[in-house]
Amino acid sequence: MHHPLLDTFITVADCGSLTKASERLHISPTAVMKQINALESHLDLKLLDRTRAGIRLTKVGNIIYRDAQFMIDYSKKSIAGAKKAALDYDTTFCVGTSLLNPAKPFVDLWYRTNKDFPDYKLHLVPFEDNHEGILSEIEKLGEKFDFLIGVCDSKAWLSRCRFLPLGRYKKMVAVSRKHRLADKKRIDIEDLYGETLMIVKRGDSGVNDFLRNDLENHHPQIRIQDTPQFYDLSVFNRCAETGEVLLSLECWSEVHPALVTIPVNWEYSIPYGLLYSPNAPSDVLKFVEKAREITK
Repeated sequence: MHHPLLDTFITVADCGSLTKASERLHISPTAVMKQINALESHLDLKLLDRTRAGIRLTKVGNIIYRDAQFMIDYSKKSIAGAKKAALDYDTTFCVGTSLLNPAKPFVDLWYRTNKDFPDYKLHLVPFEDNHEGILSEIEKLGEKFDFLIGVCDSKAWLSRCRFLPLGRYKKMVAVSRKHRLADKKRIDIEDLYGETLMIVKRGDSGVNDFLRNDLENHHPQIRIQDTPQFYDLSVFNRCAETGEVLLSLECWSEVHPALVTIPVNWEYSIPYGLLYSPNAPSDVLKFVEKAREITK
């Protein structure tokens, strides 16, 4: 980080002689002289007086000599600190966390596997569940995050990452606390007759498309209304404000305090798991394999 010619200058000042400095630096006296001249030219300052008795520092040379020693020492400490930080970064897993994709399932998994990663630490990186920007977050796997963990059967997501399924979450519905169904512990599909059910628009999720087809073909008494392809908090707000029913998941029961999440007597569920980069490094792949082993 410091100018390498400062090392030569300090050696000359300490030795008081170009010849002695050249012996210590293992270069010729001429090379030492050229380096001192180059430093003086670079700084536009005269640092040394050459006398018959040897080398003497000028007034400004004494100032540069004093401060150069500090600069070199500080530079070494800075580089050592940077190397330590790089090492710490290399032994840290960065895990994305958001309201709809919290890192808790990853943390639970981590405590079952971290004996195989004794030097590693976790760093949680928050991100927003913005339905317009979520794909750009997925694309940052391998850069901003090592892992995300969440619900995934999205074709758009899976085209941008690799996915290790860890389990499944049941499909449920969410309603306003004032809704007529809010007090029910469990409902049948027929309880939704006459209601408007909010579902992500067709084309990205196989599970959601299959469920939508079932409702449209066998339960036309339920009105279907499209939501954006990916949920964010605005979708839950809309459900709370309009009194409509929202297709939701058991893991989202605490997302919105004004909503109640209710099980439905159907068999629909969706996979959740680890998302990681298609070009993941070896330590990430090792963790994925350990996770695969303990969740078989």
